[in-house]
Amino acid sequence: MYALGHELTHAPTHKFDLGHMRVLLAGLGNPETRFASILIAGTNGKGSTASTLSSILQASGLQTGLYTSPHLKRINERIRLNGESISNDDFALLHDVVGRTAERLVSEGDLPWHPSFFEMLTAMAFEYFARNRPDMVVLEVGMGGRLDATNVVDPQLSIITDISLDHQRFLGETIAEIAREKAGIIRPKGVVITLPQLPEANDVIGNTILELGARAVNAVPYVPPVSPASPDYSAPRTQHLAKPAPRQCYPLEVLGQTITVDSPLVGRHQLRNVALSIAAAVELRERGFRQITAATIGRGIRETHWPGRFQVVSGAAYGSFRSQGSGHKPDYVFDVAHNPAGAWALRSTLSAYENRPVTIVFGVLRDKAMSEMAEILFPIAERVIVTHANNPRSATPAEIRRAAFRVSADIREAETVAEALRMATESVGSGGLVVVTGSIYIVGEAMRTLDVRI
Repeated sequence: MYALGHELTHAPTHKFDLGHMRVLLAGLGNPETRFASILIAGTNGKGSTASTLSSILQASGLQTGLYTSPHLKRINERIRLNGESISNDDFALLHDVVGRTAERLVSEGDLPWHPSFFEMLTAMAFEYFARNRPDMVVLEVGMGGRLDATNVVDPQLSIITDISLDHQRFLGETIAEIAREKAGIIRPKGVVITLPQLPEANDVIGNTILELGARAVNAVPYVPPVSPASPDYSAPRTQHLAKPAPRQCYPLEVLGQTITVDSPLVGRHQLRNVALSIAAAVELRERGFRQITAATIGRGIRETHWPGRFQVVSGAAYGSFRSQGSGHKPDYVFDVAHNPAGAWALRSTLSAYENRPVTIVFGVLRDKAMSEMAEILFPIAERVIVTHANNPRSATPAEIRRAAFRVSADIREAETVAEALRMATESVGSGGLVVVTGSIYIVGEAMRTLDVRI
């Protein structure tokens, strides 16, 4: 059995094939047909959109499932029901059920090999939701869309978040090729929630919608028309980060009423993810989910919890490290920025804060655009400490340093995340800020090291 902290640690050795996933699910009695679902694909913002929409559904009184990936601290986080992670007992039981089914199908020749880690986990999630029968399940695509293991459901809605370059080894070298994979979640005559994107992505998504006779729902009306300079917009701006980052607040007309959108998700890029969630909620109401109202949409946004995305914690509350001078502990920002688009979003969000000396703890998977991310993030820091997670796919500190050869920055190496945190905390000085970023594995290990609650 997989340990509860197990993670896929190598690239897939078999070609993606939804046919194999369908065989596995048929062996389980097709659990994916026994619950209603929403499928979310995109390069950035999938998890934020999924968590916000899930929170809206819960606030509306709907029993809500949520499936996301990867996880920060425990694998149980990926499978949730009404905000609660699957229990260890249920996880172990379902792993046994799915594992035995897979072994039987392989022995009988129905499957050519044992399912992948992600296929196993997705089947477990489907079986869990089928047994608990929530009113709606929000599913985040793992990678791509067209051939992703989640793409066997018949979703009520398909949502496509922002598309940029990522996972080129598997999805294609251009925005158009990647968009084609993401658009694979669109169903004939289905409903697609999206926003304007890069022209190449717009063309692919628009043509797919036309070819399949689907209906597009544009979330633009739910993107606030105010700018950070407007008095109606409360931007996350502060001199001190000892407390969680201020929330984004703005008025918005939803379902004929003006509500206050009060989102804990920090950064201008999150406004698009919130807009997609609102558009999806409004569409669900029109499809018969009358429990969803303007008030429950506002409440759901306000109660969204999605850790590791510009999550700010005070060093006084966490960890055993101390920085130079009077035992001061710096503030920490944890942000999963695993590709250039995410790096730009982090840099933009940091610029909204009072100018404080920044030390970056950075690590990323080997197949990511390390050079581009280094060029975006490293120049804003006084020093950068590069490290790697306990994962064979992680780039070594030396590999990251070589990738950052064009950047003029004070780059130091640490063999473990714990060592990197200690180096950052001890060197940052009073008033400094430690930003932990890169892959979710780096952020997760850092949060475990400091025992940060999620």
